[in-house]
Amino acid sequence: MRADDWNRAKTSGLNPAQLAILELLEGRKDGLAVKEVATNLGVSQPTATDSIAALERKGLVAKRSAGTDKRGVNVGITSEGLSMLEAGRSSQSLAERTVDALAEHEQEDLLITLVKMIRHLQETDAIPIQRMCASCRYFAPFAHSDAAQPHHCNFVDAAFGQRDIRIDCREHETADPASRAATWDVFQQG
Repeated sequence: MRADDWNRAKTSGLNPAQLAILELLEGRKDGLAVKEVATNLGVSQPTATDSIAALERKGLVAKRSAGTDKRGVNVGITSEGLSMLEAGRSSQSLAERTVDALAEHEQEDLLITLVKMIRHLQETDAIPIQRMCASCRYFAPFAHSDAAQPHHCNFVDAAFGQRDIRIDCREHETADPASRAATWDVFQQG
């Protein structure tokens, strides 16, 4: 995945941190504060600031007023930034091709294993909370009796299956710690 990021970034004239910022901002109409960008990417605020400044010089992001706080600014992706992301997605990545080589049940097992690994890293404060179903306030694991679609997303009000668990969702809203723990217990018990 790192090789894919480096290749996509290099092709678009960015570094991987800049590419990650564009991907983070995609679909967030109000943008994010620099501190939120840094937290989501697990980098220092000065590192995020430097990358955002470079993206702003390239016309790929723009700063906007953060609303009521006159001093606060949010960073949002521009139409040029969105176009750059779309152009970079034109072909299947090395990671996607590799996963596609696995049988369906192996793909599902890999996804659930990744979710478990990411959650463990989050809970030990090795990485920040990721935008995955297991930490989202909208996720209701095993809410349905249908084995093919046992989970429910309250954001879109729809059932979905294990294969559709997300590890990076734009609509993610972090659940409070108690809810995350309770959700995880239900998810683990299956």
